[in-house]
Amino acid sequence: MGLINLLFKDPLAFFIIAIPLLYSIIIHELAHGWVAYKMGDPTAKWLGRLSLNPLRHIDPIGTIMLFVFGFGWAKPVPVNFENLRDERKGLIFVSSAGIVANIILAFFALFFLRLMALSPFDILSEMLYYFAQINIMLASFNLIPIPPLDGSKILMGFSSRRFQYSLMRLEPYGMFIIIALLWLRVLDPLIAFFRFLILAFIGLLIR
Repeated sequence: MGLINLLFKDPLAFFIIAIPLLYSIIIHELAHGWVAYKMGDPTAKWLGRLSLNPLRHIDPIGTIMLFVFGFGWAKPVPVNFENLRDERKGLIFVSSAGIVANIILAFFALFFLRLMALSPFDILSEMLYYFAQINIMLASFNLIPIPPLDGSKILMGFSSRRFQYSLMRLEPYGMFIIIALLWLRVLDPLIAFFRFLILAFIGLLIR
C-alpha cells in the first residue's frame, strides 16, 4: 500500500512511518558517501551530499513512487571509484556501507525498544518498531544482487572483470527488472531470507 493512502486513513500512522522511512533512506545514501570519502573519494563531500538535509538527497520520482506505491529511492550518492585507494575493496566497502548503516539503525531501535520495555501501544515504541522494520527491509532489499542495488556492487567486488562488465551492462535495465520481479513476487523468498539473517544477527547481539 502506498503511503498516500495511509495519509488519508490514519495521518498519525503516516507520520510515524514516513519520517523514519525518509531518514532511513537518507542515512543509507549518506553512509555510501562517508565511506567513499574516508577511502579517498571526496566527490560526495564536494557536492554537499554528506548531509542529513533531506533536500540534498530527495529524488522527485523516487519520492512520488514512495508515497504512491510504497517503494521509492533517494538520489544515489556519486562515487568516483577511481579515486579510492583500493578500487576493489572500495567497491565492496562503499557498497556495503548503506546496508550496514540500516542494520545498525535497526539494532539500536530494537535495543532501545527492549531496554525501555515500553508499552506496545506507546507512540515511541511504535516509532522504534517501525524504524527497525523499515531499516531491516531496506538492508534486505539492497542485498539483492541485481544492478543498481548494492548487492550487485558487493558481488562485483568479489568477481572477475568480465563478470563485472556483464553486470554493468545490465544496470540500465536493472530497475525495470527489479520492479517486474517485485510485482511478480519472485524476489519475496530472497528478501525474506536476507531479513531472517539480519534479524538473527541482531538477535545474537541483543540477547
